Amino acid sequence: MGGGSVRASIDARGVATVTIANAAKLNTLHPALMREFVAAFDRISAAPDLRAVILRGEGERAFIGGADITAMAGLDPASARAFITQVHECCAAPRRCPVPVIARLAGFTLGAGLEIAAAADFRIADARASFGMPEVRIGIPSVVEAALLPRLIGWGRTRRLLLTGETIDAAIALAWGLVEELAPPGALDQVVERALNGILASGPRAIRAQKALIGAWEDAPLPTAVARGIAFFADAFETDEPTRMMAGFLETMRNRKKNAD
Repeated sequence: MGGGSVRASIDARGVATVTIANAAKLNTLHPALMREFVAAFDRISAAPDLRAVILRGEGERAFIGGADITAMAGLDPASARAFITQVHECCAAPRRCPVPVIARLAGFTLGAGLEIAAAADFRIADARASFGMPEVRIGIPSVVEAALLPRLIGWGRTRRLLLTGETIDAAIALAWGLVEELAPPGALDQVVERALNGILASGPRAIRAQKALIGAWEDAPLPTAVARGIAFFADAFETDEPTRMMAGFLETMRNRKKNAD
């Protein structure tokens, strides 16, 4: 039990990469690795120039193959509560990150790994990837951020995944809405980069506000969600980001019209 590490770095664009590096064990999560994951994610989330995060597993065999069964096999009720709370904290870290988190999914994404992927803002998968929630097959229910799955794929498909423990392929995951895009073999990083382009072309402050607002919408009734949106819109004009970016957009449109004439 144990081993592996979490690597986190930020490039010159403000794009961070967080890597669960336990490839020899399909990037499965044990308590020490989970503590390291949360600490690393919170550390990069505090970077003022952070624009986006790519969340990945080491190698191409797995994003995260689940929680370490060896660690779980010796749990009792008290230690089980502490263990699963750590899994929840790993899911909460990308959700509270102030910028978009893209889950880069290669190989197996299983159990706790799928819960962490569901906690990302969106998911891009290799066309050969596979997904499952096999907990019932080892005598435990799927819990914590498995509760996000009905919002992504609906109740019936969630029940199928959780009650059968079956593994589905990437094509089914895309059709269900579990992932947003598939990449051809060997092109996963290029497709992730393409998704990043839209984020990096947008206003940094606007992106942070948008993520915060989407989070607020999740649990709010519609009138409250609309009111929050009005407040966020007004707050956007506390800096010159909107007027500056709108002026640039209008200038581009004028130049296009001039060239077309």
